[in-house]
Amino acid sequence: MRYSIIVPVYNRPDEADELLESLTEQTVGNQEFEVIIVEDGSTKPCKEVVEKYREKLDIKYFAKQNSGPGPSRNFGVERAKGDYVLILDSDVVLPKGYLQAVDEELAAHPCEAFGGPDRAHDSFTLVQKAISYSMTSFFTTGGIRGGKKKLDKFYPRSFNMGVRRDVYKQLGGFSKMRFGEDIDFSYRIFEAGFQARLFPEAWVWHKRRTDMDKFFKQVFNSGIARINLEKRHPGTMKLVHLLPMVFTVGVTLLLIAAVVLRFAEISDGASEWLKAGYPFGKTRLGWWTLPLIPVLLYALLVFIDSTIKNRSLVVGFLSIEAAFVQLFGYGLGFLKAWWQRCVLKKGEFAAYEKNFYE
Repeated sequence: MRYSIIVPVYNRPDEADELLESLTEQTVGNQEFEVIIVEDGSTKPCKEVVEKYREKLDIKYFAKQNSGPGPSRNFGVERAKGDYVLILDSDVVLPKGYLQAVDEELAAHPCEAFGGPDRAHDSFTLVQKAISYSMTSFFTTGGIRGGKKKLDKFYPRSFNMGVRRDVYKQLGGFSKMRFGEDIDFSYRIFEAGFQARLFPEAWVWHKRRTDMDKFFKQVFNSGIARINLEKRHPGTMKLVHLLPMVFTVGVTLLLIAAVVLRFAEISDGASEWLKAGYPFGKTRLGWWTLPLIPVLLYALLVFIDSTIKNRSLVVGFLSIEAAFVQLFGYGLGFLKAWWQRCVLKKGEFAAYEKNFYE
């Protein structure tokens, strides 16, 4: 068998249904792959959903106590038979040519590990499209999450990752990190001397988070994970990983400067106006607006770019919020983890564990 598709599921029967339906439509024959669903302690199990596909797919269903996505993937791989294991999140949907694209890439350039990009589907909500834009845009991530080839190495992510099964087992699979476990695994792939490649045409539709609160929790944990990963793999932190923190600090300082200048102008102006017999003062623009110009220009760039790409003014506006949530969330998580781990010398942690995956 060529592929074993491993999908950990936590309280997402509807999403599992959509993913399984997309697997029945692959241009590659069903005999080429098996599907292993790992129910990770869900209170809303997807067993009934899986039963619908018994006649259409070579599918196996396992239920276990909750342990998080990494150990659940390992649980599935232990029961896999394919030459390659394909790790997918339950909130993705595959285009019909996904497995065919993987086949063609492996035939042209064999490698031990690989991954593909993600996109937003037309059926996604406006918020999901805005979040998808933020996660793949040049103005937030430099575009490296959008499927563009990087200058150095490509590190597969767990929403769309493939690994040769013998390599997966040799490396011991995913660690028990609650967040950032996919990047940790990717680092270990390279450290062991194996290769990982980007398969640009093996993309998936990825729903990501459904609201800004969950999105904030996701990126906040990503910021924490970056410090945890640097502690596990010294020297892996790059300049690009610092940019959200720099953005967070920079925008905060600009906003503080605007408030201070405005307060100073009001105070000075009020004194002058009272002397002149104007008890209520008057409204005017002043120096206090200057610190806001870079922030407003950035918001305008995001709005224009997202509006053009999504062909929607509403998504354009929502993308401004998503971009600031992403950069501030990541930056604040990064700063918290730096303080806890580098200054206070505490151990590895993640902020949102109990409700993040619900």
